[in-house]
Amino acid sequence: MISPETSRVLVLDFGSQYTQLIARRIREAHIYCEIQSYNYSLENIRKFNPGGIILSGGPASVWASDSPKPDPQIYKLGIPILGICYGMQLIVQAFGGEVAPTEKREFGRANIEFDSKESLFKGISSPMPVWMSHCDYITKLPHGFHSIAHTDNSPVAALASPDHKIFGLQFHPEVTHTPEGTKLIGNFLYQVCALSPTWTMASFSEEAIEKIRKQVGNERVICALSGGVDSSVVAVLIHKAIGDRLTCIFVNNGLLRKDEPAKIDRVFQDTFHIPLISVNSEERFLKKLRGVTDPEAKRKIIGQEFIAVFDDEATKLKGIKFLAQGTLYPDVIESVSFKGPAAVIKSHHNVGALPEKMGLALVEPLRELFKDEVRELGSALGISHEITGRQPFPGPGLGIRIIGEITKERLEILRNADEVMMQEIKRSGWYNKVWQTFCILLPIKTVGVMGDERTYENVVALRAVESLDGMTADWAKLPYDLLERISNRVINEVKGINRVVLDISSKPPATIEWE
Repeated sequence: MISPETSRVLVLDFGSQYTQLIARRIREAHIYCEIQSYNYSLENIRKFNPGGIILSGGPASVWASDSPKPDPQIYKLGIPILGICYGMQLIVQAFGGEVAPTEKREFGRANIEFDSKESLFKGISSPMPVWMSHCDYITKLPHGFHSIAHTDNSPVAALASPDHKIFGLQFHPEVTHTPEGTKLIGNFLYQVCALSPTWTMASFSEEAIEKIRKQVGNERVICALSGGVDSSVVAVLIHKAIGDRLTCIFVNNGLLRKDEPAKIDRVFQDTFHIPLISVNSEERFLKKLRGVTDPEAKRKIIGQEFIAVFDDEATKLKGIKFLAQGTLYPDVIESVSFKGPAAVIKSHHNVGALPEKMGLALVEPLRELFKDEVRELGSALGISHEITGRQPFPGPGLGIRIIGEITKERLEILRNADEVMMQEIKRSGWYNKVWQTFCILLPIKTVGVMGDERTYENVVALRAVESLDGMTADWAKLPYDLLERISNRVINEVKGINRVVLDISSKPPATIEWE
């Protein structure tokens, strides 16, 4: 996809929780980058031909016998390198310096003082607020390196070797807690690496359309359309490439938001004129889910039934050779990055079993993009903000926002409550300020008083979170008057609810969705 002359950066991952953030900051500077595992081969690095290399942080200590290390020949390629935290300590060790455990660890906010004027610090004032996270420090600098910044606890908070164009930072410039971190990363890209900001969604769109045409040829493609950002952008992009040889299939599982099927028909058939098959399978899904209360069981049933319905419809079409999917770059990163053992928190709803089942080849035009880039691409393709600006919505839909058994009656209660909340969130201007807002129907009833009469009805929880990528999240501090309006309207307008509560849990330890 990326032509050889395009500016690009390679990020080698050593297990940092912030590695994706590094890549996002580079992409935001309109420089293309890829994340690969720390042991990415020298041959592949040469083939990728990066204009700069960034070594991420990580939880290991460089002096441990099993600590991950890159091919030492990368330091002889003549490519500018920036090491962050663990990455800086790797550089020190590789060039003969010394790293040791510190008696006083640094975690959290700190101020660094510059020791020399460097291109890396261009336009940034000293002292510079940064985010520290380390328990090792530099005890001896390698030959040819000098300290360019320090803190009270770290005599070497940043280092440089101008001859090698190698820099190291003991802090994390990629996180928002380092306010000038984005500028520092930009200085590395523009001042040190001399790269050009050529990564734009307009250029990506042109290249993606050509790549789709080349891959598909004169064949036909099907796409599972949910109405979410990813599948919507995939559908419009592929339609621009091959026209009506694309057919979209929309499965209404009965677990969608209010009026969602009608909106999807309107947007994709009336506005974009994309061939669309709409399947109403509400009764089929509800029958399969009857009596099921376990969250993981619900997810699996919904996912398996979706595949069955989609397969039923797709097999009615003739001459289909390709299946389009909205695979994003974070999904790709999971298969190439260096990660330790991780527990499965919950299964995810996707169409992963379809290509093998149906003998189809995959078309994944978004596999190089982060979520925010997909939104930007959608805008470039003329998709309305109503879709590109949508908050994430889970594949299992309202099925995992109903705690306990899913019934038609409970779905209707939750759907109406969620619609009221969305109306007020959008009217207040908070919709685009937060990552997600939604309602959860709880499996309990409480006593209330309405019109001088006793009631015994359902409880709804409100959930609103702020996040950059959904990996971590903090509960959103919505104004009290907004919460009051939502509560009053839900209780007064939604039959079957007499109490509204607020979820103020962050992720971790909680997840964003309740199931």
